[in-house]
Amino acid sequence: MALPATPYDAKGLLKTAVRDNNPVLFFEDKMMYQKKGTVPEASDEFTLPFGKADVKRPGRDLTLIATSSMVQVALETADELARQGIEAEVIDPRTLVPLDEETLIGSVKKTSRCIVIDEGYQRFGVTAEIAAVVSQKAFYYLDAPVFRVGAMDVPVPFSPVLEDQTIPNPAAIVGITRQWLAQ
Repeated sequence: MALPATPYDAKGLLKTAVRDNNPVLFFEDKMMYQKKGTVPEASDEFTLPFGKADVKRPGRDLTLIATSSMVQVALETADELARQGIEAEVIDPRTLVPLDEETLIGSVKKTSRCIVIDEGYQRFGVTAEIAAVVSQKAFYYLDAPVFRVGAMDVPVPFSPVLEDQTIPNPAAIVGITRQWLAQ
């Protein structure tokens, strides 16, 4: 199950999916259709391995684990938190199955705090599963419970303005993070 966050990742993961002998779910996020970025030259050799997360930004104070289009939101959030003196590590799992638990747990062991961000609903989805893995495998390293940020538990509105209100955004995540760290 691949969830690319950049054009670079999309090309590498898609080529890996095509070459895999097993069924692969490849999720395209409509929020990223206008995203531009560099991709490697046309080469048959460029692929990205499944199950290898990408640390998009190093940090020491907390770990932000984000999927697909929420990686950009997490990076914007980390930039704003850095201006406030909080260094957030941003990790993009790239694939959910297999999940690179080693990178996720390693980061949480270093920072002792974790927020999982996904555009999908918070309950019974990606945020819940990643939070469960982190909670179970890094329990003794956590200074606070794993926090999840996802879409509101409402049907997604058709109106773009209302849709933007239902999905996580940097300002909301910064506010949540500041309040959560103050506890």
